[in-house]
Order: sequence, then C-alpha cells, then structure tokens
Amino acid sequence: MIIKEFLPINKDDMDKRGWERLDFVLVLGDAYVDHPSFGGAIISRSLENAGFKVGIVAQPDWKSTKDIKRFGRPRLGFLITAGNLDSMVNHYTVSKRLRSKDSFSPGGKMGLRPDRATIVYSNLIRQAYKKMPIIIGGVEASLRRFAHYDYWSDRVRKSILIDSTADLLVYGMGENQIIEIANNLNDGLDIKYIRHIPGTCYITDDIENVYDYRIIASFEEIQENKRNFARAFRIQYEEQDPVTGKVLVQKHRNNYLVQNPPAVPLTQTQLDNAYSLPYMRNYHPSYEKLGGVPAIREVKHSIISERGCFGNCSFCSLTFHQGRIIRSRSHGSIIDEAKKITEDKDFKGYIHDVGGPTANFRHAACDKQLKKGACKKKQCLFPNPCGNLKIDHKDYLELLRKLRELPEVKKVFVRSGLRYDYIMADKDEEFLKELCMHHVSGQLKVAPEHVSNEVLNLMGKPGRQVYEKFVNKFYEINEEIGKKQFIVPYLMSSHPGSTLKSAIELAEYLRDIGYYPEQVQDFYPTPGTLSTCMYYTEINPLTMKQIYVPKSKLDKAMQRALLQYRSPKNYDLVEKALILAKREDLIGFGPKCLIRPKHKEGFKGRKGNDKSAKSNKVGKGNNRYKGNKKHGKRKPSRKK
Repeated sequence: MIIKEFLPINKDDMDKRGWERLDFVLVLGDAYVDHPSFGGAIISRSLENAGFKVGIVAQPDWKSTKDIKRFGRPRLGFLITAGNLDSMVNHYTVSKRLRSKDSFSPGGKMGLRPDRATIVYSNLIRQAYKKMPIIIGGVEASLRRFAHYDYWSDRVRKSILIDSTADLLVYGMGENQIIEIANNLNDGLDIKYIRHIPGTCYITDDIENVYDYRIIASFEEIQENKRNFARAFRIQYEEQDPVTGKVLVQKHRNNYLVQNPPAVPLTQTQLDNAYSLPYMRNYHPSYEKLGGVPAIREVKHSIISERGCFGNCSFCSLTFHQGRIIRSRSHGSIIDEAKKITEDKDFKGYIHDVGGPTANFRHAACDKQLKKGACKKKQCLFPNPCGNLKIDHKDYLELLRKLRELPEVKKVFVRSGLRYDYIMADKDEEFLKELCMHHVSGQLKVAPEHVSNEVLNLMGKPGRQVYEKFVNKFYEINEEIGKKQFIVPYLMSSHPGSTLKSAIELAEYLRDIGYYPEQVQDFYPTPGTLSTCMYYTEINPLTMKQIYVPKSKLDKAMQRALLQYRSPKNYDLVEKALILAKREDLIGFGPKCLIRPKHKEGFKGRKGNDKSAKSNKVGKGNNRYKGNKKHGKRKPSRKK
C-alpha cells in the first residue's frame, strides 16, 4: 500500500510504516525534495510504485559511515545520485571559484556535499558494506560514464564506474532501468550477471560474451592523444540512439567499460504514470527551520510537459542524457498536475512554466525517427530545418489554451527553452501570436548565444539572420496586439571557435541594437558535450578539423569584457582586445565606437565612460530592447 507521505529518512519513519527492513537506500547529493522535477524523487517513487521499500539518506556526512548505516543493511542494494546537477558544476563557477550558494541544499548553504559526490558516496558505502550492490545514476554518473575530460582537474579521468567501484551505472532517464534491475535482484540474480539492460553500463574483465559492439579508443589512448579522444567521442555521439545504437566498449587497463544501447524512452502512458505518483511536491519538513530548499521555488508551480530534444546544441548534454526522441505527456496528465498546483496554499494563480528541455517540441521530429532512429550524420534543425521535420505547434497551443481556461489559473507562462528557429519554420503564425498575447511575462528569454556564423556553426545553432527575423516578427506582433514586451537574449562568450574577431562582431551587434547585457555566460566545459570535446582537443570531432579555442585567462576575459564593453571596469580589457585585433577604429568618439580613447580631449576617465554606460541603464530597461521593424535596430526601453 502506498502512503501519501514522505519516504522514510530514519528508522522512526520506517516504524510508522511498519517496515522492518528496506529494499533500497537512496543516497542523494541534494536535499530531499519530493517533487517530480527532482530525479531522486522520480526514481524513489517509481520503485515504491513497483512494490519496493525505499529510504532516503540525503546529503550524508561523508567523513564517517554513520549516516550511511542509518537504516542498516538494505535487502537489495544502495542507489546513488549526486543530485540534479553535477557536483562540480554545483560547487564551482566557470572560473573555478567556489560558489556562494547551493540552491539544492537547506537554506542555500554550501558544503553539505563533497566534490565528486557519486565517487565519495560509493566508496563510503563500500567501507560500510563491502559486498552490497551499488547502482549509480543521475546527471553526474550519466555524463561521466566513459573516460572523459574533467575541466576542474584539466585532465582525462576514467569512467566514473571505475573510480566509484559501483556495480552498475544507469544513464539517461532511468525509471525503466531501475525497475528492471530491482526485479532482477529481487528474483535472486547476482548483480554481476545483470548485464543485459539497455541504458546501463558495467565493468568486466572479459568481453567474450559481448556481441555486436564497437570498440572505442581506450582510456590510455585518449589520455595520450587528443585525436583519439575526438574519434572516440564521435563514435559515442553516433551511437546514442535506442533504435540504432550499438554496444560500446572502452578498455581501461585490464578492464572494459561496456555501455549497452540507450533505453527506449517511456511511452506516453508510462510518462503520465511517472508524474502521477504521490509526490508531496515540496521539500522535507525537517528543512523548514533551516530556511527550506531554494531550488523548489523555480519548479513548484511549473509543469514538465515533455522529455528529449532534437535541437542538438553542441554545448548541451541532452543528446547524451535524455536523447533526441521527444516523449510528451498527455493533456489530461498535465491538466491533472495543474489542478494539484492550484490546490497549493502558496499558489497565486500563476503557472510559471509549461515545458521541458525545449518547450515547443511536443512530438517526434519525424516519422522515420521512431522506426529507424535519429540520423547519425544529419541534424533536424541545423544548419537548416530538415525536409522531413514535422513543424507543428497545434498540440502545444491546444494544451496552453486548456490550462489557461482552468478557473483558478490567472496566467500560464512559458519560460523554459523555446527554439525560435522552429517557430520561424512554422508557416502558421498562430502560436507566436498567442504566445505574445497570453504566455510572456513581459520578457521572453531566448538563446541565440552568438551572432558570428563561424561560432554558431560550431554551436549547432541557426544563423544570425534567423534570430533577427524572429526578433522583428516578435516586435511586429506585439505592436499589433498593443503590448510592450521585450526579448532578453542569452549570450555565451568563449565558446570553441570564438576568436577576438567573433567577440568583437557580437559586441558591435549589441552596440547596434542598443542592448547592454547585465549577465554573460562564459562557456563551461562540462562532461558529455560536443563542445567540451572541442574545448579539450581543439578539434571538431564531427569533421576532425582543427579549430581555435580560447583557453587563456586573458583571452576569455577579453571576450567576456567585449560583451559588456560599456562597463568602466572592462575598459582596459576591451582596449587591449581591440588593439590586438587591429580594430582601433572602434576606439574613438564616433557613433560606431565601442570605447573612447584615453588621454584625449573629451575623455574624462572612468567616470566619463561610466556616463555612457548609465545612458542605457534605466531600471530594468538595460535588460530589454525594443525593435524597430523598419531598420531592424533596437533601442533601450524606458519602461520600468
């Protein structure tokens, strides 16, 4: 019987349920939040729904085995996830500085989980229970399943399965995998024989019984040679499809990492079921006195409507984690969740988001993808939309209409990723019009990332002209409907392939549209992405051609500064960049200049330059820009 309550976090909770022993203990790097936006919650509730008894050990003390032993020895095994983020990303900025806040910990407190949490927790369990089955999963394990480049140590590391000494690794969205593993263990099968499940990896010293596989360069080979690393990554990239993907084998000294093909995504019925489980939809009450868990605020009144993404941005890990096949929940399932949200005591009438990795993808890219798998050598949207791509927003539009008709709902916003190139490929403008009319909260955030086509090609993003057409159409529609709404573009500096010339091109674009970004994201080389492979090897693995990669602190600082060239603190870096790029024509007093020259008449030092910066800063207006449809230029809004 399933009880509408948090899963046990101690033996007293077990006693209340009448449980003498757990089947599984789930060790979490995050605080315990029982909400379907948290991977640990979905896995634990899925196991509970399948009849297994699960206890939660969240953020255990990693300097002793006391917390790990809290429930005693579980009957079937330990499960480990570092949390919703890689623990190193959670801890460190792209400049490798320690973050000041951990949104997934009580009160946002830092230091409640270790670096490389999956490895540390697994080794801790081995100390406490030497022969206990250990299964690792989540983003950290999933994206580190092969030998990989580790940005924080600036070296190639072994598969996380080797370093953690775990028995099995579940990669991707793991509901089906974990249930099948649990059933096998419950049937008495030793974990060393559970080697057949799609979406899992294991270590073996003999591949005699492995069939139809591709060998990729070994850990030692990719350590020694970056071209080997690039070739190995390309094979991994090509085989991440549940229909066509082959078994992959990578040698690590005397052992072999074996990756079974990806698991088939959940059916709509299975996905609906996963989100209908009895989640408490909040953090554990024990955290209340500590200030709660900040991460819940972003998702508590939001709805995940689908999984997967066929967008294939190079810097995104979705290809390696959720995959390219879209699986969407039914309208009924989503509306049921919306009704639960309206019953929350904190609900004010606003559903903050309805989406997923890409909100406006609600169906498979094409009919062929479901039968023959995603194309290995071709992408759905890049460099141009494929002729077979199904471009249709009708289902998503119908869903949004149903949600905004709910009596308790005042507004339904769309804040997760929208592919503007997919919107522009749709000949029917009805979706964009209704988006502007009903689902934008004053600002629409989209991600052009850059404007240099050289960089965009390596990012796997559409060309600059597609973004400009979208911007013009957005402002044209808003003018028609009498709304003053603004686009906020996400921009990235220092992506592989970005030179000073590219960064200056982006700075000039920002100058021309009158937009001054308060925040700019430096490229962050995280495991499992195409862009990270480019960063480490300085090779595009899809073409094996050499590319330029900004790596030095100075180069990265200059490129970042160029995107915020108006800031007085960036003056010296911008000046240096312009001189190095032989673009002194941008230093002067003309309307096209980025900065004024030093020691010249009219230059008043940092304060004088600061005046220029402030001219584009009015309340939140500097974070918005308004279009001029005739000329395609933007000017800062004066609306607060």
